[in-house]
Amino acid sequence: MNRIYRQGECVIPIILASASPYRAALLKRLNIPFESIAPDIDETMLEHEDVRRMVERLAEAKAKGIPALPSGSIVIGSDQAAILAGKIVGKPGDHAAAVSQLQNASGKTMHFHTGLCVWDSARNETQIDCVECLVKFRTLSLGEIDRYLLVERPYDCAGSFKSEGYGITLLESISGGDATALIGLPLIRLCAMLRQTDIRLP
Repeated sequence: MNRIYRQGECVIPIILASASPYRAALLKRLNIPFESIAPDIDETMLEHEDVRRMVERLAEAKAKGIPALPSGSIVIGSDQAAILAGKIVGKPGDHAAAVSQLQNASGKTMHFHTGLCVWDSARNETQIDCVECLVKFRTLSLGEIDRYLLVERPYDCAGSFKSEGYGITLLESISGGDATALIGLPLIRLCAMLRQTDIRLP
């Protein structure tokens, strides 16, 4: 188990409650040791639940849903939803669905809500927030969409693009407080939460 020292306390484990390689790659930027463990939770949206509340609830459920959690762990959970024209945009899964998503997004703005939870299990303290980003797509031709998808194949990404990669060519603008939120883990907000648990960053 990877562990990290917290001032005035014994060594403690940091857990990322996710199997996402994108979130793991982001967390590595903070230069802290951690272990990724995927929780098993029901991610169904509740009746009459708005998107912000859903991603916050699921981020907390993930953080607190690790079985046999190592004693004293600090657990990071995150969940994201993309909204276009009032509807949730999921992961396309294949080329045809990705083409359809990007055609629908052409010339429009997609709204990303990223829920974040840090649970200090030793102190039983929970921090929860939601970071939002707006992504404005250029007007895209079918040829541009097809060429992009064949290069990057972002079929496991909500909205069918990777802003951190070649997908940036599809966009007109990105607005919001933290560009890393768009990739799935808002690092600026996460750093603030981890400092609240007395972890020194940097």
